[in-house]
Amino acid sequence: MLKVSVIISTYNKSNFLEKVLWGYSKQTYSNFEIIIADDGSSEEHQKKNKSNLLFNNLEYQYVHHEDDGFRKCKILNQAILQSKGDYLIFSDGDCIPDQDFVEKHVFLAEKGRFLSGGHVPLNKKNSSSIFKNDIINQQIFNKLFLIKKGEKVSKKFLKMIKNTFIASALDRMTLTKPTFNGNNSSAWKKDVLLVNGFDERMKYGGLDCEMGYRLNNLGIKGKQIRHQCSPLHLYHERPYKNDIDRKANREIRSETIASKKIFTEHGIEKRQ
Repeated sequence: MLKVSVIISTYNKSNFLEKVLWGYSKQTYSNFEIIIADDGSSEEHQKKNKSNLLFNNLEYQYVHHEDDGFRKCKILNQAILQSKGDYLIFSDGDCIPDQDFVEKHVFLAEKGRFLSGGHVPLNKKNSSSIFKNDIINQQIFNKLFLIKKGEKVSKKFLKMIKNTFIASALDRMTLTKPTFNGNNSSAWKKDVLLVNGFDERMKYGGLDCEMGYRLNNLGIKGKQIRHQCSPLHLYHERPYKNDIDRKANREIRSETIASKKIFTEHGIEKRQ
């Protein structure tokens, strides 16, 4: 069985991560490790996170650095270096996976490709009222259950179709480009290392897809799986979101595309 490392970013949201780890405790695929990439959570949240990892009997590593603002890319790069798997799945500490989340990534993985998944956003009320049994018995991944709980009927439920043939067909027909999404994408570790991981200059706003552009430039193309594999995304505010950082990120992404850059000098291996 392919060894997989699931890298999950988090910051001071142990209540969210607890629900996420319940999801990983029920995976049908067993040969994976969890790596928590903690971007500076307080000691209290770290203790809760580690306790939940142990309680769910998950193989894990915990990577943490001090809180010095939004440094997600830096902690993700540290997690990549420590990963034991040949295949890496990237997700966030606010995305609850269904029981075959890891298995889907492994089954759909291809040499020379990275996988571009989606997510199903939950409203604020449901995000705070999900109970353990809802996840353990998998009923939270039933669209009728969510509608009864107050989720509005929308096209997002197309990403919860259980029929594999239909979901695959929707992914082939969608006009949405397969970008590298930090809350649900995967790639071979060797490919991620070839492009030198994430660019640590990047703040919030498209930081993940920039690495995807470098993978594209390397010849590693994205494969769309948003209808075949989409975790539930818990609602939360984003106080770190600002126009200055988003503008700087856009400039970095534009330069990556224009120059057809493969390797970033601001990634895992520093060359400056």
